[in-house]
Amino acid sequence: MPELSHRRRQLVLAICCMSLLIVSLDNTVLNVALPSMQKDLHADLAGMQWTIDAYTLVLASLLMLAGSAADRIGRRKVFLAGLVVFTAGSVLCSLAPNLESLVAFRMIQAVGGSMLNPVAMSIITNTFTDPRERARAIGVWGAVVGISMAAGPLIGGLLVDSVGWRSIFWINLPVGLAALLLTLRYVPESRAPKARRPDPVGQFLVIALLGSLTYAIIEAPSSGAGQILVFGGIALAALVALLWYEPRRDEPLIELGFFRSVPFSGATVVAVSAFAALGGFLFLSTLYLQNVRGLSALHAGLWMLPMAAMTFVCAPLSGRLVGSRGPRLSLLVAGTAMTVSGVLFAAFEAETTNVTLVIGYVFFGLGFGFVNAPITNTAVSGMPRAQAGVAAAVASTSRQIGGTLGVAVIGAVLASGVGSSSYRDTFVSAARPAWWIIAACGLAVLVVGALSSGRWARRTAERTAERLSSTEVKESVGVM
Repeated sequence: MPELSHRRRQLVLAICCMSLLIVSLDNTVLNVALPSMQKDLHADLAGMQWTIDAYTLVLASLLMLAGSAADRIGRRKVFLAGLVVFTAGSVLCSLAPNLESLVAFRMIQAVGGSMLNPVAMSIITNTFTDPRERARAIGVWGAVVGISMAAGPLIGGLLVDSVGWRSIFWINLPVGLAALLLTLRYVPESRAPKARRPDPVGQFLVIALLGSLTYAIIEAPSSGAGQILVFGGIALAALVALLWYEPRRDEPLIELGFFRSVPFSGATVVAVSAFAALGGFLFLSTLYLQNVRGLSALHAGLWMLPMAAMTFVCAPLSGRLVGSRGPRLSLLVAGTAMTVSGVLFAAFEAETTNVTLVIGYVFFGLGFGFVNAPITNTAVSGMPRAQAGVAAAVASTSRQIGGTLGVAVIGAVLASGVGSSSYRDTFVSAARPAWWIIAACGLAVLVVGALSSGRWARRTAERTAERLSSTEVKESVGVM
């Protein structure tokens, strides 16, 4: 890709951030709309979990395929296709007549979403070649998540209360169309010099693993043990087959060699933990504020504003900090703050008083604001630029897997605790184990972040980058 002017690079960043905005906004808006959707579509708690997890499950399953496809056939082409499919899926979601249709249309949305964020990150990585400039760009990228968290509950609450839950999908249309037109005009095409070939077996095993595992967790409270064991066994078999098959391919879907880098492996674990915490946090908060406190969607959004505002403020600060001092401090701050937030709710029932509720939200927003930039930066830094799409897709996949597992596990724990009782009577006590899980996720961010950001960890990253680069050189010579 030719070197672009500073102004053009900033414009490309803005266009890529627009795609992140509609994908992130869609998730935060949807959380606020869950109670209204539940009443209108006559859905149970598992049904609400599926409206979220059907999306994140498909997204996680296809992200790596989209990243390698973009490296192969062109990042701009795949990005444009993603915008079209995601926008069309949003229209279908707004027209869904029942829960089953909504879940299916959310899966179509996810097919488009899988072609947006990892490909956009790959475009950013290849546009901003200077490490410090790239870290700042990733900080801006992370700030967009904060914007979506701040705007999502408010916009969603306002739309749900005034127009209805179907209108939350309409906001994707103008942003998606604008991003489509701007991409056609300003984003240059780029691709890897030697991209990977398709890996249909690996792709099938990933879908089998994530789908069966998510089904087993979500349906555990209501299904028999035999059915859960069957799907759990499928997930385990798919994982074993994936670990056996992928290293034997010359061009695997999942490049297991990346995980020899401790920072990269640590970033993957941190991403799963942080986004599991986020998915569970938003799920619990929305149900509590609307179903227990009886707040409207808009008022629930206003209560969640402190968390969103902290994420918005801290994300660019974290990006600059990662660019100047590396990822360690950001990860330590993130892990500590998220752990404190989880403990406040789990041990001290922070949701029961207004002051502690706000404090818990502030700490979580602080932690989540600091965690995104080091994840992304560590995932793509040190990796060969030719494989930027695959590396970025692994990081994005880790986020979506975390979000999927967070909603599935937290929802299952909550459903088991509530049982047949009403939310108002049992929610706080039923949610306590779920909050401890969120606190454990924060602790994992802290511990893994500390272990994966030291000198020894950096040396493993350097050795991995050298090994991958030398492999690419050998392969290119062999092709010539």
